[in-house]
Amino acid sequence: MHLGLDLGTSGLRALLIDDAQRVIGVAEGPLTVSRPHPGWSEQDPDAWIAAAEAALDALHATHPAALSAVRSIGLSGQMHGATLLGADDRPLRPCILWNDMRSHVQAAALDADPRFRAISGNIVFPGFTAPKLVWAATQEPAIFAATRTVLLPKDHLRLWLTGEKFTDMSDASGTSWLDVGARAWSVPLLDATGMRADQMPALAEGTAPAGALRAKIAARWGMKTGVVVAGGGGDNAASAVGVGVTAPGDGFVSLGTSGVLFAAQNSYAPAAASAVHTFCHALPGAWHQMGVILSASAALEWFGALVGARPADLTAALGDQVQAPGPVQFLPYLSGERTPHNDAAIRGAFTGLSHDTGRAALTRAVLEGVTFALRDTLDALRGAGGAPTRLIVVGGGSASRYWVQLIADALNLPVDLPAEGEFGAALGAARLGMLAEAGPGADIAAICAPPAIARSAVPDPALRGAMDDAWGRWRALYPALSQG
Repeated sequence: MHLGLDLGTSGLRALLIDDAQRVIGVAEGPLTVSRPHPGWSEQDPDAWIAAAEAALDALHATHPAALSAVRSIGLSGQMHGATLLGADDRPLRPCILWNDMRSHVQAAALDADPRFRAISGNIVFPGFTAPKLVWAATQEPAIFAATRTVLLPKDHLRLWLTGEKFTDMSDASGTSWLDVGARAWSVPLLDATGMRADQMPALAEGTAPAGALRAKIAARWGMKTGVVVAGGGGDNAASAVGVGVTAPGDGFVSLGTSGVLFAAQNSYAPAAASAVHTFCHALPGAWHQMGVILSASAALEWFGALVGARPADLTAALGDQVQAPGPVQFLPYLSGERTPHNDAAIRGAFTGLSHDTGRAALTRAVLEGVTFALRDTLDALRGAGGAPTRLIVVGGGSASRYWVQLIADALNLPVDLPAEGEFGAALGAARLGMLAEAGPGADIAAICAPPAIARSAVPDPALRGAMDDAWGRWRALYPALSQG
């Protein structure tokens, strides 16, 4: 048996699988986000532990024998979060999350130092970890001075599970402290932010052992002491492992809270100027490029709350046949944007509204706006040389047939929808655990095989011109809005 724990923004998912990767049990623990000031986004690290405890309690109640037979644990989680621990390894403040924009001034200052792009291979985005520590140094100096260790969210779970401080290469890539090509912490980048190497966790490949289950934790849920805990991966790299995106040309699109276009690579080829992320993969000797938009399903959820309707009902009302874009357009920059604009200050907008604009037209505009932002990201990936030729779609938004077909039409790429089952970050985490237990000789291709495909959305040639025209009009809105 193998256990995958995926620490997301809205909840923790625990997945129990057997050696054949059949799902034995699934449980979740909910999480909430605190927004004490505009642009801020925080979580209590103790809430992550509570969510893990709730999920493990549920698995123990329904599958005690299977849980006791677990031989490996893999971890996945939301990236970039700054979890500041004191000398007693307790959090000094709430974790500053990936979508927190408070450190945009500090990020811009670090990005102006040419060493950061040269060594980390990436723009220093406000959501990354390093600028958050620079912010803390000036705004919360006592907390900064007391910080003994900085951990990423999933690695705070690891500390609870194992007592060890590790992170993996993929998650570390999003801190702005990693030499992504060399797969090692960069002392010059740490120095530039007032940090030290001894405040960083040890580094491990995602497939390598990075701690073992503590006796106290094992006893609580009837598990074996010493179960191997893998390095694991950041949520997107783990999702790639879960859907078998491991080789050049492979790619996926994720319609979660944020939106991601991910392309696997077998070499390090940074393209920071395009706002494309170039990170280590969770697999040894591999990298990946990806573009990130900060509001994907989150934009539809925001609109649903505004009009008092469930997102699933909004998209179901559109039917399955994609229509050509209409006059109403939506910019999904509710929390700023990363790829390709790197703009923390930009905000969203509807345009083209009239007296006869109804809810369906607004719903379509929201889906089209997010999809056109993904097309912007694909354009940036192509410029960086890492664009996929076919996509697998994952995330909550993939439940909408309309949205999946719209992505195929707007991006002019075939999009595959996996068959029902587990294939996301929790499965990727469990697979990384399997690889850690199996050791260096493990068959990565076999363990990380792609899922069965339920159906494929093929671009409709009849909509190509309309999509291109609408995207052109949509792209013209950003410079007008950003200058206004």
